[in-house]
Amino acid sequence: MGKHQHHLCMPAESREAARKRLATAKGHLEGIQRMLENDEVYCVDVMRQIKAVMGGLEKAREVVLEGHLRNHVATAQARGDAGELIKELMDVLKYS
Repeated sequence: MGKHQHHLCMPAESREAARKRLATAKGHLEGIQRMLENDEVYCVDVMRQIKAVMGGLEKAREVVLEGHLRNHVATAQARGDAGELIKELMDVLKYS
């Protein structure tokens, strides 16, 4: 967890939107696992479904990022922790 966890919480609307997107991705992932139990499943169909799950995960990440930018980064200068927040954000984004 980040250094700011004690005073910077994820906005409720971002948390709920990300939760819904992840639940959808989880359902798709479970569907892929069921597909793979079928001996006649077509490789390309599996790849399409995997791509859909990846897209859902990316959308969830975008929701969280936007909430962070709007609620924490935009106010960082006034709090005096802009440098730290930018460093954290750059660190997490390099894994994207």
